[in-house]
Amino acid sequence: MNTAISNCPCGSGDPLAQCCGRYHAGTPAPSAEQLMRSRYSAYVLGLVDYLVATTLPAQQAHLDRNAIAAWSAQSTWLGLEVQGSEVFGGKPEHAQVTFTARWHDAAGEHSHRECSAFVQHEGHWYFIDPTAPLKAGRNDPCPCGSGQKFKKCCSTYLG
Repeated sequence: MNTAISNCPCGSGDPLAQCCGRYHAGTPAPSAEQLMRSRYSAYVLGLVDYLVATTLPAQQAHLDRNAIAAWSAQSTWLGLEVQGSEVFGGKPEHAQVTFTARWHDAAGEHSHRECSAFVQHEGHWYFIDPTAPLKAGRNDPCPCGSGQKFKKCCSTYLG
């Protein structure tokens, strides 16, 4: 982890310790946008455990920790811009955050725009990773733990 960073990598302008650093230390992020910002900062800082822990628990076993660590370490992170954040409410609460992340690696400079989905469960926001399998049929219980059918819960936000 790069401890020489004083300002938060998420671009807030705040000190790391008073911004994403507190979420990395265990305080739950209060919103999907704050979670997304803290996840970007975690990539910058190489905090693979945090990235795994803030992904929907039903997907965590499917994440490639080595690939996450390699991408984090082999990239020079250039910045994050949040274009929008929308909270949908409901039980459980869902949200989407649209952002652009920029980085440089051996292949050159990259920019990635994404609209990520998040769900809140038991006071914690989780990233719903579209690249990790969610083993649930439409009528199965939702993997987020809401008790609802998958088709009425998280599947709506993966499309």
